[in-house]
Amino acid sequence: MGKDAPATRQRSDAKDNDARPAAPGPGALEHIECGSIPNGDGRSAAATRLYKKRWVIVCLFSAYSLSNAYQWIQYGIISNILMRFYDVDGFAIDWLSMIFMLTYIPFIFPVTWLLDKKGLRVTALLANALNFSGTWIKVASAKSNLFWLTMLGQFVSSLAQVFILGMPSSLASVWFGADEVSTACSIGVFGNQLGIAVGFLLPPILVPNVDDVEELASHIRIMFYISAGVATFIFVLVIFVFQEKPEIPPTQAQAQSRNIPPGEYSYVASILSLLRNKPFMLLVLSYGLNVGCFYSISTLLNRMIIEHYPGEEVNAGRIGLTIVVAGMAGSLICGIWLDRTKTYKQTTLAVYLFSLIGMLVYTFTLNLGHLWVVFVTAGVLGFFMTGYLPLGFEFAVELTYPESEGTSSGLLNCSAQIFGIIFTICQGKIIDKWGTFAGNIFLCIFLLIGTALTGFIKSDLRRQKANLLNAEAQTVNSEVRSSPPFWSSNALGGRSGLNAL
Repeated sequence: MGKDAPATRQRSDAKDNDARPAAPGPGALEHIECGSIPNGDGRSAAATRLYKKRWVIVCLFSAYSLSNAYQWIQYGIISNILMRFYDVDGFAIDWLSMIFMLTYIPFIFPVTWLLDKKGLRVTALLANALNFSGTWIKVASAKSNLFWLTMLGQFVSSLAQVFILGMPSSLASVWFGADEVSTACSIGVFGNQLGIAVGFLLPPILVPNVDDVEELASHIRIMFYISAGVATFIFVLVIFVFQEKPEIPPTQAQAQSRNIPPGEYSYVASILSLLRNKPFMLLVLSYGLNVGCFYSISTLLNRMIIEHYPGEEVNAGRIGLTIVVAGMAGSLICGIWLDRTKTYKQTTLAVYLFSLIGMLVYTFTLNLGHLWVVFVTAGVLGFFMTGYLPLGFEFAVELTYPESEGTSSGLLNCSAQIFGIIFTICQGKIIDKWGTFAGNIFLCIFLLIGTALTGFIKSDLRRQKANLLNAEAQTVNSEVRSSPPFWSSNALGGRSGLNAL
């Protein structure tokens, strides 16, 4: 879905009703905005419209993203319990989280191609079918000798994630107006973050650290049944509710992208173009470093907390919840801020710098012996580190316009998965040998590097420039249309001007 036309701001006004095209048909989810904006060459541009259903679509996407993200972290936060139940070491449990990162790397390119060729609905159906299947496989794995089966179920669920992570920016562009895309993208990311939050909170509650293996198996089975039931319900909703795209596009960019013949878009050419884009490649590296650190912290959080606060599995989950909930607030605030100010480079750099500061504070206060301090510092860290996620997506779209949002998002996430695996393995080994302080300092070093890389990104806001050019063309065209012709009485100074002729 490569874009080669600028997105324009929509305006709804009662005076324009006569010029608007007829709606496609009445319904409960009727349009709320409509307009037909003239383009620069004097011809009438395509009609645009915003539908109320766009909020249903983005919320439904957030729901199945939540279901999948929950599964990513549900093992790691009770790693000490599952090590005993399945009789495996901590590294094997870590791989139940890292399999999500590893699977993403080889599959992101074919999945992004599929998103470009087949669209949002096919991608959503495949994501939910895999998510649904993975949860039910894991229901059957609640036996101490079936670790391989729970790994298989987690692998299937990790495939679903590949169809999910790159969709927020694409969905926002297809369904939302130019002044809403950052907020919509934040809502899409919000679902993923909420799933991680639930993944931190529920497993320690549902699976207490009991000695009896049969009782423990029962608790684990209940946890799996709950996630399977939720995934099934969401899958049914997606089948009947999720729509490919609105009948009338929300922006001029979307309207013109629909008119691009399929043969004019080359996925390989798009990838090569992105790889030659130096500001974007710097963002790919810095984004990967930041999000990779978040993945490592999330995967190893149980081990870090238990080392300093033994027996606090439930509070470890609550600390993880605090990180993500604070990050959700950060995501929404950053999304709204970007929609209002368009200060992509400045906001991204500031949030990255505060992520580094938050990580340093968390590192130096973790071993003080006061859990309330850990909650506070973890919340500050989460607000900025997790709040950075939608910033990276939207900044990438600006730097790479008119390339496909799904492709740029896919490359960002691929970088994050690679660094996530590297950081999780390295930090885990460092924690085993030298403790959590050394492991966290390891992450601080790479956050410092990422902050420096972000400072070197040239703020080439291509989408904003295109919007500005389109707005100027519309203004000029409007002035030309409103000016009277040279032979009119107004242009020639009234009736006396005509007499002078």
